[in-house]
Order: sequence, then C-alpha cells, then structure tokens
Amino acid sequence: MMTKVKSFFNEVKVELQKCSWPWDPKEKGFRRYKELVDSTIVVTIAMLLLGGYVALFDFILVNVVHFFTRLH
Repeated sequence: MMTKVKSFFNEVKVELQKCSWPWDPKEKGFRRYKELVDSTIVVTIAMLLLGGYVALFDFILVNVVHFFTRLH
C-alpha cells in the first residue's frame, strides 16, 4: 500500500515538472507573476464587458416585453 502511495506521488512530481507555470521561476519579487497578473486583468475586464452586455440586453428585453404586455 505504501509503495503505491509513494509511486503515485513520484509520478505526480514528474508530471508537474513538465507543466508550464504562469510565472518565471528566475524572476524575483512581483515581476515573477507578471504573466499571471496580466492574464487575471484580461479575464476580469472580459467578464465585466460580458456582464455589461448581458445586463444591457436584459434591460432592453424587459422594457420591450413590458411595453407589449401593458397594451390592452
């Protein structure tokens, strides 16, 4: 049982060494995470734009439906 656990963690370690991480291990300080921070900013801006688009479209549709349903 213990050998299976050790083997599993050794395989995990080998696979993680093959990964491309979103930071440069040679850099020091905040610059190390530049790609990670840049990607986070891009995703946040995209989500805000998408949320604004959905909210605007919802507002327009609610008003159109309200306009047609209050006409008797």
